[in-house]
Amino acid sequence: MVEGEFVEEVGTAPLTVYVSGENLPEGAERALVPVREPTIEDVLEAFRGWMRLDVADGNPSPETVRSYFSDVKQHLVWLAGLGVRPAEAGTEELKRYRAWLVERYAVSTVGRKLASVRRFYEMAHARGAMGHNPAVGLRSPRDRTERDERVKFLTLETVQRVLRAPNARKPKGIRDRAMLVLMALHGLRVVEVSRLDLEDLDLEAGEAGELRVLGKGDKWRTILLTEETREVLRMWLAARALMRPETPAVFLTMHWSQGKEAGRIGTRGIRQVVDGYLRAVGAKRKGVSCHSLRHSYATLALAAGGSLLAISGSLGHSSVTTTQVYAKIVDKARHNPAKLLVGLLE
Repeated sequence: MVEGEFVEEVGTAPLTVYVSGENLPEGAERALVPVREPTIEDVLEAFRGWMRLDVADGNPSPETVRSYFSDVKQHLVWLAGLGVRPAEAGTEELKRYRAWLVERYAVSTVGRKLASVRRFYEMAHARGAMGHNPAVGLRSPRDRTERDERVKFLTLETVQRVLRAPNARKPKGIRDRAMLVLMALHGLRVVEVSRLDLEDLDLEAGEAGELRVLGKGDKWRTILLTEETREVLRMWLAARALMRPETPAVFLTMHWSQGKEAGRIGTRGIRQVVDGYLRAVGAKRKGVSCHSLRHSYATLALAAGGSLLAISGSLGHSSVTTTQVYAKIVDKARHNPAKLLVGLLE
């Protein structure tokens, strides 16, 4: 019979620290046998295995896994800096970690990172890797800013400047303009632009072409294009064809010009592209990012008379209630009481 603790395998990571027992080779002394201390990589690999089984009913998107993975890795590295293993972490350490995050990130980002950490400890406890769950009751800080105040959107003039910024005489500029158009004129998320495959485009469907988009929760929706958007996409597809890529991705990296095979552009690459154009037109500031193009689409379309229901559907919102934040923004601008006092400064 083996005494002490067993090594349990989840993925490839050993979860306990030692084993001992009587099943040692004949003549060997009875003693504790050390097991290699799990590394951060071991723990993360175990967590990755749990996520594949538990998140999104066993079918998590690569982006979801990547986000959880990154957040938990940051937490484990922070613990290691204190000389604390995950199994030794208690409520006090997690509160200190929360305070560390609050000093460095926006409240919304802190909330997301803590949600990943809570999920990590919940999974570890449920699978017997930890005797307790120190994250129970760990709350995210409240953002006291009204939701409509947190929405950063661009004016119509600024959006026009951003869309004109790419150099349309070069393949990169043609690609960049097409990506910007899909985000600013149709409200696509960054990850949705990155995921697009050629089979998702049908430029002959409907009045001006259609786009099938895989959004949050792995839900598909159809985006109706405009003549202008279709022309921008056609220009990019023509330039893309000259690159002869093997990937089905619509939008590619531009390494092909350096003798490398062109591949799918990732979310990080798209964000870098957009941030570059925002800086170029003087629109980059705190809170203004890729997602601001999506916010701009919804706000400007609604202000121009668009249907709240239609805009909600094009954004992929599960409920029109989520989209109502843009109605509040537009209503506030239209009914600005200060406008009634125009002329007092004359």
